[in-house]
Amino acid sequence: MRVLSTTLVIVLGALAAPASAQLAVPNDNGITYGHVHLNVSDVEVHKKLWVDYFGGVVVEKGPLTAVRLPNFLIALTEQEPTGPMQGSVLDHFGFKVRDTAAFVARWREAGMEVGPEFIGAEGMPNAYVMGPDGVWIELQEDPSLHVPVAGYHIHFFTPGYEELLEWYARVFSLKVRPRGRIQTTTDVPGMNMSFGAGQVDDPAPTRGRALDRIGFEVDDLEAFCERLTAMGIEFDVPYAEVEDGGLKSAFLTDPSGVYIQLTEGYDEY
Repeated sequence: MRVLSTTLVIVLGALAAPASAQLAVPNDNGITYGHVHLNVSDVEVHKKLWVDYFGGVVVEKGPLTAVRLPNFLIALTEQEPTGPMQGSVLDHFGFKVRDTAAFVARWREAGMEVGPEFIGAEGMPNAYVMGPDGVWIELQEDPSLHVPVAGYHIHFFTPGYEELLEWYARVFSLKVRPRGRIQTTTDVPGMNMSFGAGQVDDPAPTRGRALDRIGFEVDDLEAFCERLTAMGIEFDVPYAEVEDGGLKSAFLTDPSGVYIQLTEGYDEY
């Protein structure tokens, strides 16, 4: 059994400690959504953004800063991204907000970029806003939301989107279901995963870009990794236990180039 390096122990510990109340209840397969990991040129700028506009709570421990939001974490690494989210397979991630127009007006007043405003796939007012470092965010209005802002979906854009959806459904034992007019989506607790063709013929892998990777929390991660290995899936970093942190982790890359981190232990902190 491998032991993670000291640096990775610290990083995982920084993410895990505050996450207990944030992750959604796992599904019957023991899987829930965990986090998105951003590469950013200025951590302080992003801390302020995710707190002031999205109601996040900053947690700092060791070398890593994480922001807690309902059902998932945003991890921030101070590293100049190799490119924005757009142009990579993971084009954007989205939030539900109580009032899209009010959110956009506040964003615009701060001098930040606002993209298209439109009626979305579920018939509600939507808008795109651009954060620092090319972080592309979709907003969808939901007046019944119990909190001002909540994470809602991540959106994959690749010509092979139907095959990629099938891969996620098979690997994570998820059911395909429509989200409004979008037929090619699936749900993991805490997050919808939507898939489309996009406008880029050869989207870039995520690793190194503004959105570096996504994460899933898995009960009995060792057994899950063994199942994936039996399916022929190769790991970039195999399953390993943190020596003193009670955490377990593994890394892999999906067929389109999206980097994925699997963890077990967030819900124990």
